[in-house]
Amino acid sequence: MTTEEIISLSALELGKAIKDGKTSSVEATHAYLTRIDERDGDYNAFITVLREEALIRAAEVDAAISAGKLTGPLAGVPIAVKDNICTKGVLTTCGSKMLSNFVPPYNATVVDKLNDAGLVIIGKVNMDEFAMGSTTETSYFGPTVNPHGTGRVPGGSSGGSAAAVAADMAPVALGSDTGGSIRQPSSFCGVTGLKPTYGSVSRYGLVAFASSLDQIGPIARNAEDAAALYNVICGADPRDQSSSEQAATVDMDVLAGFSLKGKKIGLPEEYFGEGIDAGVREKVTAAIKVLEGLGAEVETFSFPIAEYAIPTYYIIACAEACSNLSRYDGIKYGYRPEGDIDLTRLYIKSRSEGFGLEVKRRIMLGNFVLSSGYYDAYYNKALQAKNLIKQSFDKAFEKYDVIAGPVAPTPALKAGESLSDPLKMYLGDICTVLINIAGLPAISVPCGQVGDEQLPVGLQLIGKPFEEATVLGFASALEKNQ
Repeated sequence: MTTEEIISLSALELGKAIKDGKTSSVEATHAYLTRIDERDGDYNAFITVLREEALIRAAEVDAAISAGKLTGPLAGVPIAVKDNICTKGVLTTCGSKMLSNFVPPYNATVVDKLNDAGLVIIGKVNMDEFAMGSTTETSYFGPTVNPHGTGRVPGGSSGGSAAAVAADMAPVALGSDTGGSIRQPSSFCGVTGLKPTYGSVSRYGLVAFASSLDQIGPIARNAEDAAALYNVICGADPRDQSSSEQAATVDMDVLAGFSLKGKKIGLPEEYFGEGIDAGVREKVTAAIKVLEGLGAEVETFSFPIAEYAIPTYYIIACAEACSNLSRYDGIKYGYRPEGDIDLTRLYIKSRSEGFGLEVKRRIMLGNFVLSSGYYDAYYNKALQAKNLIKQSFDKAFEKYDVIAGPVAPTPALKAGESLSDPLKMYLGDICTVLINIAGLPAISVPCGQVGDEQLPVGLQLIGKPFEEATVLGFASALEKNQ
């Protein structure tokens, strides 16, 4: 098969072609490495490209497939991995100067699972520094560019993962989602991204931003590819006490024939009101009409707790972030300033020079809400609001199978637009952060383009805990009928 033929295949189609002997993992890996060489200079999606290592790994996978040792649907398929997921012997930077020289001595659990399933990691992709941002502009290694619009951001923090898939530099990728960091870049880049239920995928080896909110998930060209990759990485892990035995794989045959008849979709009024771009609202509404035409019942309902999404999320996320980032002191690993300085000065210089502006801002916010005199007024109140948010979703899901709305209030922003106004960037997460607070599964599925530049728009489908199969089923049905 030619490079163009290989790249035109979905991940599942490519896996089948490799098993059928129509191509090989080596040929597929070489095709994607060639495409990276051709395109990544324009997009800056990759921080590290594993050219030699990937081809050696692909040859090993081809031999294992021939011997019948690897039989999974994604065996031999190349994959890109977000650079906050630890890879043994491979640079893992979190997009930060602080970890610009960090090479982990171990793999994240999801990386071991990728290797066991026969996927071939072709590189580590760019991200907002320590996953703190919504544009992939805060990376120490420079911003990533959205393949769908000149001068447009790809979203964040998993912007490198989404851009790599959108620009055909990888058939699938792994990202992480703390407040929308898989779904929002998937929406901006016109690809499909799944944020799994909290606990369904191990976080062992994921460099922590906010431990109660972070979740690893797949980014792909379509829902079936996302489901196949989710099946590889999901499951309980004894090394992660927050992982759950309830996590279940998706039956791919059931997904292929998923029926919407009798299913109910709830539309929160607050997700379609003031602040939502008219073009985004139009495309999302049209997509919901398609689902309704396939047999789903649609109903609008009031969801007033949404008003507290942003303050609740940013208080909890920043509080956990300042705690998680306290380990970076210039002593054990990571960036260390040169010169003979005393211990206190070493701490100050390491953190002052090693962290970027957005990370420092969130550390300061976190320390403030956890400080004496403000802990009860802010952090405890946020935890109380978190419980109310969970209860509100539980009540809604007594009536609805999924809740639908936009992923983001706008299409992809212009580069630099939100960096100059951090509050605007935070408010852009209004539609996504509630899902992380409640620990629910949600997916972004492309539902059209808007404006002269034809910028992509994503529909968000939110499901009940551990019902990834349902949100993937809705997404797949929409993809096949748009």
